[in-house]
Amino acid sequence: MPRLANKIAIVTGAGTGIGRAIARAFVREGAKVALVGRRAEMLESLAQEAGGTPLVCAADVSRQTDIDRILQKVNAAFGTPNVLVNNAGVLHIGTAEQISEEQWDQTFTINVRGAWLLSRAILPHMRKAGGGSIVNVASVLGINGARLRAAYSASKGALILLTKCMAIDHGVEKIRVNAICPSFIETDLTAEVIRKAPDPSAVRKERMGVHPIGRLGEPEDLAGLAVYLASDESSWVTGAAMPVDGGYLAV
Repeated sequence: MPRLANKIAIVTGAGTGIGRAIARAFVREGAKVALVGRRAEMLESLAQEAGGTPLVCAADVSRQTDIDRILQKVNAAFGTPNVLVNNAGVLHIGTAEQISEEQWDQTFTINVRGAWLLSRAILPHMRKAGGGSIVNVASVLGINGARLRAAYSASKGALILLTKCMAIDHGVEKIRVNAICPSFIETDLTAEVIRKAPDPSAVRKERMGVHPIGRLGEPEDLAGLAVYLASDESSWVTGAAMPVDGGYLAV
């Protein structure tokens, strides 16, 4: 039997990168998956690529009205959701002095508030389902700081602590909450960071050099852990912040 045959999952930021890889893996493992993102065309292409019958939900997870609409669509199409992957996120480069108020607010609105709003909204549905699993895509930079990541690191640190608090509060309800903490992953977001650097090749070489495994990560490197955390195989795992980082934190 596929590992997620009995799961109804919502994956945010599903159009590209990590979210796309996780959504594909969930479909392969038999889950009914709602693909959430702001660009409908990217979600539609993923739905065709993944096969199965994923549900496309173009939405902004920082808006409560959009979240309500997502849950209504999922319940109508599939039934009661019991898995949520909060992957939607943004990255702005800069020190605390360089980051603008608008960039700071957008970082926390998407990276933290969106995850909180959707998690809060799905909790009654997970209780109805008899339990569930919430997987937050955080970052190793929510554990260790880094240069020019004042807003991003702070937001991911907040997401990790939200993960732990929710795990404590809802464990007795059989609702598990965990975080995946990737290091530098080859996505559109990180490609843009490298592209804007004065010397992109030097930046890429430097980033590879801080990972003992000798390469940057791929979105698919995270998908297996997401499947595990969504499945019943991880029924005694909650409140964890799990690095998937090519050895970055070991250095």
